[in-house]
Amino acid sequence: MDPRETQTGEGVSRRTLLLAGTGTALGGVVLTACGNHDGPADTSASASSGGGRDASGSRTLTKVADIPVGGAVSATGSDGGPVIVSQPSAGKVVAFSAICTHMGCTVAPARNILKCPCHGSTYNLATGKNTGGPAPRPLARIPVKVEGGDVVET
Repeated sequence: MDPRETQTGEGVSRRTLLLAGTGTALGGVVLTACGNHDGPADTSASASSGGGRDASGSRTLTKVADIPVGGAVSATGSDGGPVIVSQPSAGKVVAFSAICTHMGCTVAPARNILKCPCHGSTYNLATGKNTGGPAPRPLARIPVKVEGGDVVET
């Protein structure tokens, strides 16, 4: 018998155990790389992220017309990260990181609040302050301004 085929006492060779362990570890790496730990996002209120840059280098997040008054939309920030852009009152636009301060899931607009689908944390869409759930801190504010009907990250 090949010494690499040594039995473990359970009728399974050491080689078989090593190959099985390697396959399991590789499978875990692949699943981790492909997985989405953020949970489901509410895309029904999402606007397209715009994504363009103007002459000053500012990134367009969305159009003001696409944000409901008293509501919010999801967008993509200049760093590629998820952003929430809200219009708490007509003409007033604010933006926050969409990364929940509890476990890092992606927060999404849910009617008149911002909600984390993973553990139920909620945030005020006008201030980013956490209003419920396990989140320990408010969402990080992102500076924005309105230029020609577009909301741009400054």
